[in-house]
Amino acid sequence: MAAHRKPRQRSMGGGKARTAATIALAGAATATGLDGTGHAEPQLAPGQVKAKVDKLYQEAEVATERYNGAKEKAEAAGQRLKSLQDQAARKEERLNSAREALGSVAAAQYRAGGLEPAVQLALSDDPDRYLENAEFVERAGSRQNAAVAGVRKQLREIEQLRGAAHIELTSLKSRRAELKQHKKTITGKLGSARRLLSRLGPQERSLPGASQDRASRSTGARDTLAAPGSASQAPNSRASAAVSYAYQKIGSPYVWGATGPNAFDCSGLVQAAYRAAGVSLPRTTYSQIAAGRRVSRTELLPGDLVFFYAGISHVGIYVGNGRMIHAPNPSAPVRVAPLDEMPYAGATRVV
Repeated sequence: MAAHRKPRQRSMGGGKARTAATIALAGAATATGLDGTGHAEPQLAPGQVKAKVDKLYQEAEVATERYNGAKEKAEAAGQRLKSLQDQAARKEERLNSAREALGSVAAAQYRAGGLEPAVQLALSDDPDRYLENAEFVERAGSRQNAAVAGVRKQLREIEQLRGAAHIELTSLKSRRAELKQHKKTITGKLGSARRLLSRLGPQERSLPGASQDRASRSTGARDTLAAPGSASQAPNSRASAAVSYAYQKIGSPYVWGATGPNAFDCSGLVQAAYRAAGVSLPRTTYSQIAAGRRVSRTELLPGDLVFFYAGISHVGIYVGNGRMIHAPNPSAPVRVAPLDEMPYAGATRVV
């Protein structure tokens, strides 16, 4: 019996050893990130954080312009839907009035008993008057037939309006779903940017681009005084008014989807500046670049719209001397900046 117990004890000991080794290996795998979940992200240098944050802001701005476009289309669909519903309601009121009139005529005919015309003539005490009345009734019958045809036409028109309204309602629902998706993308990108910045201490956080922000703010303060000179170089009074408006808004916060008067995104600032000058511009960068005449970089004049990135996702207002006023991103307010701050894509003169 004892001879049989010793191998069993050795086997149990070996099992324990193997179990311990397995646990150790599993711990090592977790510590080195072999399972893909326990490995902590590497620490990034402040410059790397700044680069990642800038990329997130640029991606959020792409989504913002798509949101702006979807919102513009949703608002247009909503207005068309309301117009169609109003037209249908008015036509239904007229239809109800026409139906009531036809119902009164039908009731009168029923009460009259509907005798044959020859019998009515034979029984009439005044045949001449009867013939005059018969002619009137015939004319009335023709008008009644026309009224019936009119009712039928109105019914068809109302059905057409209801069909068009259904199409617009479907479009509106689609745009609202698109808005929700773009909003989710924007808030996700901005949230990621905030989390990245929170890794940095106060001093590190001020290093990547903070000196540029401070310089831009102080430059903006000086340029506010010089704005009339810059505006006077504009090609016309409307461009001059747009430039002056942009100078007045230096320091206003960036808020995605905002068009003023106290906060802006990039295309919202441009739209508001030209709206103040009496010029209506589209809402998005993609539409604004096509809203005027394209000009080369060497032809730029104050008031021209300058666009950035290959996807035309950012816009500013040129103010002269190689500079623009723009709403950069949530990390910085409306400010003066050099055109070389971002990848230049083109320019448009809208007036």
